[in-house]
Amino acid sequence: MDLTATGSVPERGVAVDVDELRAAVATATTVSTVGGRTHWEVGGAPPEHAVEVSAPGGVTKYDPADLTVVVNAGTTCAELGAVLAAAGQECPLDPRSGRATVGGALAVGLSGHRRLRYGPLRDYVLEVRFVTADGRLVTGGGPTVKNVTGYDLPRLLVGSLGTIGVMVRVILRCQPLAAVAEWTVTDGDPFDVRRRTFRPSCIVWDGHRTHVLLEGVPADVAGERAAIRSEPSPAPIWPDGPHRGRLSVRPGLLPALAPALDGTGVHWLAEVGVGTVHVASDSDTGLARARAIAEGAGGWMLREHGAPALDGFGSARPNPGMTERVRAAFDPTGKLSPGRLGPVRG
Repeated sequence: MDLTATGSVPERGVAVDVDELRAAVATATTVSTVGGRTHWEVGGAPPEHAVEVSAPGGVTKYDPADLTVVVNAGTTCAELGAVLAAAGQECPLDPRSGRATVGGALAVGLSGHRRLRYGPLRDYVLEVRFVTADGRLVTGGGPTVKNVTGYDLPRLLVGSLGTIGVMVRVILRCQPLAAVAEWTVTDGDPFDVRRRTFRPSCIVWDGHRTHVLLEGVPADVAGERAAIRSEPSPAPIWPDGPHRGRLSVRPGLLPALAPALDGTGVHWLAEVGVGTVHVASDSDTGLARARAIAEGAGGWMLREHGAPALDGFGSARPNPGMTERVRAAFDPTGKLSPGRLGPVRG
């Protein structure tokens, strides 16, 4: 299989030879890792004229009793979810689209809408195997937490946008599926709703109504619903449009941000208790206004889609110096996904 032809993306389920992948990365001048392309513009535009490579797909080992799964990075999250669900388990990656690959979801590092209960995405990665810029195959982490020593490479790769290495295979931690998962809606104050509920999976607020995702056994879910006087409802509609991003601010600032965001004309939905605000606009100017509001509140914005006039992170991107030093240590020539995390080294 030719992994070096720009624009060629192996179909899911087709075996990718890891040795060919290593050779393609080692000999290329510029490399871009391609998964499901569902997060293709997150953080910044993908590099032009790059050699596009993809990881193999498929779940390679899964024993439900161990609560871990070994999965190739090119596997779609929908495929992984189906395998785990058949055994009554899950790994809450929760990407926007089931077409997203496991490696892509981890490389982008965007935690799903259930972070309030289950924690950030990086907490579910136990081991990662990846190809370095010079073609070496490196493994970091381990199948259990107790036998891991040294640097935490799995967490380092989560959110790296492909600038540190090309993920090939990961070991993920699993958990039992909840017996019941139910979205409800209420007109109550979202912060009061959080105080009245025990470990809700998600609370999102659009400035008017509060949507709550409750998970657990039926009696507990019914009790939580009664406590906040909410009614069963469809899942909320997440902001979508030609220009889309995520604001990150201190969770307690959300009430003050709401009037300002309403004045920008963007569609927004805030994750209460997390501090993430999903925003979408028909124009890049709307997204720029939303970013200015976040920066004015001491936060920042990550661009997910559209608005090419805006760089991916804006002036408030956290720790750019440290990010650059880490990237340079793994990829001194800057061949891996250049431009995705700021300027390329000269």
